[in-house]
Amino acid sequence: MNSKEIVRFLKFLGFSISAGLVEMGVFALLNELTSLSYWPCYLTALVLSVVWNFTLNRKFTFRSAANVPVAMLKALAYYAVFTPLTTLLGQYLAEGLGWNEYLVTGINMVLNFTTEFLYQRFFVFGKTIDSAGKK
Repeated sequence: MNSKEIVRFLKFLGFSISAGLVEMGVFALLNELTSLSYWPCYLTALVLSVVWNFTLNRKFTFRSAANVPVAMLKALAYYAVFTPLTTLLGQYLAEGLGWNEYLVTGINMVLNFTTEFLYQRFFVFGKTIDSAGKK
């Protein structure tokens, strides 16, 4: 891995941490201040963090000039698989098995971080990395 890719990964990590703070903050507010079950709290928090993370990573990490609607559709395809799986699994672990909701959300966040980086790096922005600003 060259230094440019290491810097790219570190940027993705930083923005993912900020998105994680958004996700955990929204999840905690909904979990503690409402009587909602696990899945609506998780799903709302996930959607907000995805919008945050996608926007920052497209512009600063991958520096992509890709067609935004196409890139968003590709990201949506990832979340069309990831979201139902982790929502159902999270609901089962938290409500069915009695696992701590924050532990379950943390596990989902780590899973999301690792798979999303690879998906965005090689599929969503793979051919358009560092194309922003080029004439």
